[in-house]
Amino acid sequence: MRHKKTEALSDVIRSYTKDLGIDTKILEVRLVNSWEEIVGTMIARSTTSIEIRKGVLVVQLRSSVIKNELHLLREGLIQALNEKVGEKVINDISFR
Repeated sequence: MRHKKTEALSDVIRSYTKDLGIDTKILEVRLVNSWEEIVGTMIARSTTSIEIRKGVLVVQLRSSVIKNELHLLREGLIQALNEKVGEKVINDISFR
């Protein structure tokens, strides 16, 4: 017998992760993992570490030239990264 109230599996999983309080962390991991896809291989190779602290993406770079270029593109990067994960996860980017 079929239940009248059926839900999509993706909705059930999303609800479950939200109930566990790990939905934000999952989005953060997805955003960090999409860094190379958004900025390209060359810039990703110059990246030494990347993490999210209180809504700010903190990116450590080897090259000061790349750091300056990315600083100019910061707003577009924030928008592209948030769009990639489907929600507003970061508000700013800090390049170090």
